[in-house]
Amino acid sequence: MTVTPEHTNTGGGTTVPRPANEPTVPRAAAAHEPASAPAVAAASGAPATTSKTSRPSPADTSVTRGFLARAAFLTAGLTFAGALLGLVRDQALARMFGAGSATDAFLVAWTVPEFAATLLIEDGLAIALIPAFALALARRAQGAPGDPVRTLVASTLPRLALAFAGVAALLAAFAPQVVRVLAPGLPDPALAVDCTRLTSTCVLTFGLAGYCSAALRAHRRFLAPAAVNVVYNAGIITVVLTLGARWGVRAAAAGVAIGGCLMVMAQLPVLGRLLRVRPVAEAAGGESGGRPVGVALLAAVLLFALCRQSQVLIERFLGSTLPSGAISHLNYAQKIAQIPMTLSLMLCTVTFPVVARALADGDTERARDRVERDLALAACMVLAGASVVVACAPQIVELLFQRGAFTGEDTASTVRVMRVYAFGLLAHTLVGALIRSYFSAGRVTWYPLGAMAVGLAVTAGIGASAVGPWGVMGIAAANAVGITVTAALLLAGMGPRSIPIRTRRVLAELSRPLAAAAVATPAGAWAAGRADTPAPSLLAGGLTIAVVFLLLGRALGDQGCVTALASLRSVSRRLPHGRSR
Repeated sequence: MTVTPEHTNTGGGTTVPRPANEPTVPRAAAAHEPASAPAVAAASGAPATTSKTSRPSPADTSVTRGFLARAAFLTAGLTFAGALLGLVRDQALARMFGAGSATDAFLVAWTVPEFAATLLIEDGLAIALIPAFALALARRAQGAPGDPVRTLVASTLPRLALAFAGVAALLAAFAPQVVRVLAPGLPDPALAVDCTRLTSTCVLTFGLAGYCSAALRAHRRFLAPAAVNVVYNAGIITVVLTLGARWGVRAAAAGVAIGGCLMVMAQLPVLGRLLRVRPVAEAAGGESGGRPVGVALLAAVLLFALCRQSQVLIERFLGSTLPSGAISHLNYAQKIAQIPMTLSLMLCTVTFPVVARALADGDTERARDRVERDLALAACMVLAGASVVVACAPQIVELLFQRGAFTGEDTASTVRVMRVYAFGLLAHTLVGALIRSYFSAGRVTWYPLGAMAVGLAVTAGIGASAVGPWGVMGIAAANAVGITVTAALLLAGMGPRSIPIRTRRVLAELSRPLAAAAVATPAGAWAAGRADTPAPSLLAGGLTIAVVFLLLGRALGDQGCVTALASLRSVSRRLPHGRSR
């Protein structure tokens, strides 16, 4: 078997395939990053352009698409592995502690890492930092004196690390008050306080991990950032299995602390190697740094993420007034239902640095086209996953959780909640994708915070009125309605406040996978009901949904389905067996 040499080192000891037709980029212009459009033009002898309406050359477009497809599959694969370990983690918790008061106490403390992950790794810190790193990298490629990337790190990392440590210390000190606010009706607050003090350490570790992830993704290094959930959940599972019998549910909280440290250790060496390499060429004159990460920008991003994650606070607060186990049922249902959303946003995670870099280079049209394609593909993926969640919910929960202390009654309650959550998955995905567009240029805007605040108010109002008659079902419905309101407001606000996407075109595109999902879901439910055991039933339902969804999506002209199939073909053609003799 002969394989053409076409791999480039990612800086983390692992390689990402490089397209065979990738042009050679001068080292001075791109020592540690894939070629930008101006760099490719310079390498090929074509005139470089960074006008707002310029498009990359066909060669550069094919290279970018190939790189993004493989990076997205790498990120999705590792994220899926992390999600599977997250399910194993939840299975371990369900088997050892069931869905009773001890698990409820831990899940109140779990609010801290949930918020920290959203604020510092997923939708908060990264959204503020990646545009700043993209601009610093653009200035480095232009030959700015010194190293704008090192300057950015030196001016931001020490201050942020000190702030993270201070917040972690405050949370540990005021853990009793935090628990009292989060869940005033909790039957065992002392256990929740102990767990909260252990999980408070994740504010520091998640902050450092999120900083490393943002810097690495801006450099288009996706392996180490994608692996953080794998090492994090592996740490929790190890501690729960080894110390759970002795420490009880406190072992899970200790696992959160250890898992956070592992997230930092997985990325810091890779970032250190990138920062140690000096730029090869430097130009005289000009500024050495890019746009600074201002307090107002950080506040706008973090407050939005805080407001979005506050939906969990509302659910836990309302759930604490219901019988024991309600918070656990909400948690298990949400964890399963959100897997399609998490996987669908992987493409946006990979392309966010690309969009930010396009805006840093002044190429607004390329950024708009990229965002519109991302929305179509993300909607296709999440709606296909939502169809599986709705159609096969009993089989999924029974297969994953119904063992040990997790009873059939717990399965039935979780299934009902999970199906209601699924109706808000498209809105959750749109919010996650659109918020990156609002901040991709690194400018301050408060509109997303206002939109999220309106959605949160809707969630709180509906939840408070529905929890009495409908219990956990009312809480889940309030979540779906509130996030849908936010998604609609964010779509309506695109334009002068963000990348000027064509909103009517996007809405028309979203209607196609919605129609496909409406047909595929009952077909999958019918197929799942033909088998008696969970695994064959889930397989039959999932395959039926995949076939019906893809066929109908292609017939309707859904660009998400077309792009997904094209990406699969692009990746499969570059697998080693595709060039064997």
